[in-house]
Amino acid sequence: MALKGNLRDFTITQLLNLINLAQKSGTLMVEGPGEAAQIYFREGKLAYAQVGQEDNSLASILYRANKITTAQHRAIKARAGHMSDKELGLLLINANYLSQQEILNSLQSHFVNALNRIFTWVEGFFRFESEASPPNGKITVRVGLENIIIEGSRRLREWEQLQDEIPSLDMALKYVDRPGLNLRNVNLSVEEWRVASYINPKNTMRQIARATKLNDLEIRRIVYGMLQAGLVEIVRPEGAPPIRTFTERVVESGNKEEHISLINRLIRRIRSL
Repeated sequence: MALKGNLRDFTITQLLNLINLAQKSGTLMVEGPGEAAQIYFREGKLAYAQVGQEDNSLASILYRANKITTAQHRAIKARAGHMSDKELGLLLINANYLSQQEILNSLQSHFVNALNRIFTWVEGFFRFESEASPPNGKITVRVGLENIIIEGSRRLREWEQLQDEIPSLDMALKYVDRPGLNLRNVNLSVEEWRVASYINPKNTMRQIARATKLNDLEIRRIVYGMLQAGLVEIVRPEGAPPIRTFTERVVESGNKEEHISLINRLIRRIRSL
């Protein structure tokens, strides 16, 4: 019988602790906010991970890990696209392109990063099936969960703090009008520069995240750093309808007499507290 439930009642950290301590084998399927994940375990160890529709082929993982060049990636896709990951891995090892350890290290890093992404999913559903296994032809790894759980818990705490500081990604950013401020004199990372190039009151943080291919945690982390440095401030997106106050909404929903009656009832209620 499959174990299933709601992430509000059972967190990812708790699920991984259960799998680790019980040395469970099987597949954890998680349906998060707009994305789904399938994480495979063997005897309490991480074996394989797939999040969303991301290309999980060995060639693409090696390319993203900078183990093969763009030209090599294209050539593999064109000439060896029919091969399974296991077959391709053997081909690369026998041709002395990569060592077995280099391939395994790249896969481990990719799968751990995929698992780390779902720690911030606090809404959604999960199901654990002991009979399910990774797709045929895929290379599996064996990674202990202890360090992943510790890192994931840290990421979750950071996520909660950043959500308090930046509750909504549907707000926009603009540069602070400060005399002498010159971004060229600020030491920004490559990702921060990419975000900086999209900062405009017309662009929401969610739109910037999509354009720069950053997840919710990553965009919040970068924006928070810029806010703390006094480089930007959060503003309403240009063209967005103004936020109506509670009183304005009440007036719009009824006549003036009903509005006055409601205000009087609120005043009496406050005085009675």
